Amino acid sequence: MTTPYQLYYWDGLQGRGEFVRLALEEAAAPYVDVARQKKGMPELLASLDGDKVDHPSFAPPVLRAGELLIGQTANILMYLGAKHGLAPRAEAGRLWANQLQLTIADIVNEVHDTHHPISTNLYYEDQKKEAKARARDFREQRIPKFLGYFEGVVARNPGRGGYAVGSRLTYVDLSLFQLVEGLRYAFPKTMARLEPSYPALVALRDKVALRPNIAAYVRSKRRIPFNEDGIFRRYPELDK
Repeated sequence: MTTPYQLYYWDGLQGRGEFVRLALEEAAAPYVDVARQKKGMPELLASLDGDKVDHPSFAPPVLRAGELLIGQTANILMYLGAKHGLAPRAEAGRLWANQLQLTIADIVNEVHDTHHPISTNLYYEDQKKEAKARARDFREQRIPKFLGYFEGVVARNPGRGGYAVGSRLTYVDLSLFQLVEGLRYAFPKTMARLEPSYPALVALRDKVALRPNIAAYVRSKRRIPFNEDGIFRRYPELDK
């Protein structure tokens, strides 16, 4: 396998690439965030070009691991989980972890649609009225539905340790940490009101935050700050 891994994601954004970065950081796996390097953008774009690679991805994130070029966040995490001890060993556990990661992807898509409910080709300012309506439904209906689901997953997990899957940390726990962090950034008032209803999920977030590798990463310059170009955006008018 090529060392380090090559991660292709847009420069300046956490986005979906952050779920992959967290797994790489927890595993202490060397990687290059390619688009953040000089002349990295052409390499990123090449990973999406069917004339240049055999298996082009539709969009980042993309991970190069040796001869493998892997797209889709959940797919990348399934690979890294198996390689770096961040997934269950048994098939049933691996499938369950992947199922949870795909459900996380569902809510991440809905977060994006709160500020771009009509089209990704329009600016937020061109769809603010629709965004307010979409965000209201997301705050009142969808956030509680998803967080209630994940709360139940963690609380009912028979494994010890308060994790989502089994009795040890998996990439799902890292992704739930990122989900809570992102929602806190984008919807601080809503999350302050809702979080007491999800103690197991919040405790899991806190447990992940204390992991030495994660804590060091969050403090480092490698961690791109949340901003209003990413998926989780703080628009106060959407958090009333």
